[in-house]
Amino acid sequence: MNQQNRAAWTSFEETTPADWEAVMDYEAQFNAGLVDRLLADLKLLDEPWTAYPVNRFQHSLQSATLAFEDGADEETVVAALLHDIGDVVAPYNHCEVAAAILKPYVSEKTWWIVKHHGVFQGYYYNHHLGGDRHARENYRDSPYFEAAEYFCHHYDQNAFDPEFVNKPLDFFEPMMRRVFGQPVGHAEQAERREDAQE
Repeated sequence: MNQQNRAAWTSFEETTPADWEAVMDYEAQFNAGLVDRLLADLKLLDEPWTAYPVNRFQHSLQSATLAFEDGADEETVVAALLHDIGDVVAPYNHCEVAAAILKPYVSEKTWWIVKHHGVFQGYYYNHHLGGDRHARENYRDSPYFEAAEYFCHHYDQNAFDPEFVNKPLDFFEPMMRRVFGQPVGHAEQAERREDAQE
């Protein structure tokens, strides 16, 4: 939006329907750049040094490649690619941040897996840090428990191989554009339709 079109109001109390129409037009233009911003944020994980065998950017590509090669659906592949993107701004609650980014565009199952993947990953290392490796058992009653267990075992905890040949980021970009190009809430609506048919 250029200076000429900048709004004159200074509080929401002063706004008119026309003001909100202009805001919604601006938001639509801004939101259209979401995938580009996510791609840029993902590249911030490409650290020059790490204590891991590969950095978090390479880990993300490896995770997504493993999911793709396993025949996972596109939203799962995209979730594997973005599951650690929250590390950029929220290293202590990155799972919740990544899940929140994905939530409007993916199924409840995929959102739940990403939100809880940190607890499920803990199975593989918490005991080395004096923690409870079985903390994931607190979620045993979830219908998504086994899917989260599978995601972490096959696409996350094992995605640190420096010899592994990852698909490049541009391979996943069209998938991201399709997943994030869906109408907001489409996955929830589809799940409700499936539940109604059962």
